[in-house]
Amino acid sequence: MHFSNKIAIVTGAGQGIGEGYAKGLAQLGASVVVADINDTQGRRVAHEIEQAGGRALFIKVDVSSEASAQALAEATLAKFGGIDYLVNNAAMFGKLDFNPLMTVDLAYLNKLISVNMLGAVVMTRAVAPHMQPGAAIVNQSSTAAWMNIDYYSITKLALNGITCVLARELGPKGIRVNAIAPGPTDTQALRDKVPQPYIDAMVVQMPLARLGTPDDLCKPLAFLLSDDAGWVTGLIMNVDGGQLMRA
Repeated sequence: MHFSNKIAIVTGAGQGIGEGYAKGLAQLGASVVVADINDTQGRRVAHEIEQAGGRALFIKVDVSSEASAQALAEATLAKFGGIDYLVNNAAMFGKLDFNPLMTVDLAYLNKLISVNMLGAVVMTRAVAPHMQPGAAIVNQSSTAAWMNIDYYSITKLALNGITCVLARELGPKGIRVNAIAPGPTDTQALRDKVPQPYIDAMVVQMPLARLGTPDDLCKPLAFLLSDDAGWVTGLIMNVDGGQLMRA
C-alpha cells in the first residue's frame, strides 16, 4: 500500500495518535498537512517528517472555526495543488475537565461539542468541495462512544452518526467517509488523564490484553483511505484489542 502523489490533511497531528497518523502516512509516500492548534508541536512533527525524507507542511488550525478550516484548505491547495485524504482526528481529551453532565458549565460543553463533534463537519465542509472522486475521509471516534460515561462519550457517539450522514451525502460525489474507534491507546494524553490502576483494570479485561499504539491504528487508517476500501463507506471500525465487541 503506497500513497505516492497523494495529499493528506491530518488534524490534531501535533501529538499522540494524530502524530502517528501523520508520520505513518508520510512513510507511505503521502504529502502530509500537519494541522494542529499548537504551533510548537505541529511544527515539530512536520519538521521530523521532513527530516525523515517525507513531505510535510504545518498549518495552524482551529477545527471549530469555519474561517480557520477554509484557510487551511486554501493553504493546502496552494502548496500541494489538491486534497485526497482528510483525517478528522483533532479532539479535546488530554486536558479535558470531566464534570457531571448535570453541572458542567454550558459554555465549556459547547466548546467541547464544537471541537470533538462539529469539528469534523466544519473541516469536511471546507475540504470536500476540493476533493475528486476516489477521495476519502476518516473521522476519529472512540470506543467511549458506546460506554455512556461522560460528555466525551456523547460527542464520539454523535460523531459516528455524523460519519454515516456524511457518507450518504458525499457518496454520490465519489467521496468515502468512515471512522476508526480506538480503544485505550498508549499516548501521553491517556496517561495524563487516566490513573494507572484504571488503565490496568481496562487492559486485564481485554481479549488482547495490552494498550494499543498509534501504529496499531495507522494500518487500519491506511486501509480505509486506500483504494482497497473502495466499496467501504459509513463504517465505524473498532480498533481496540477486543475491548468492545459489537454484533
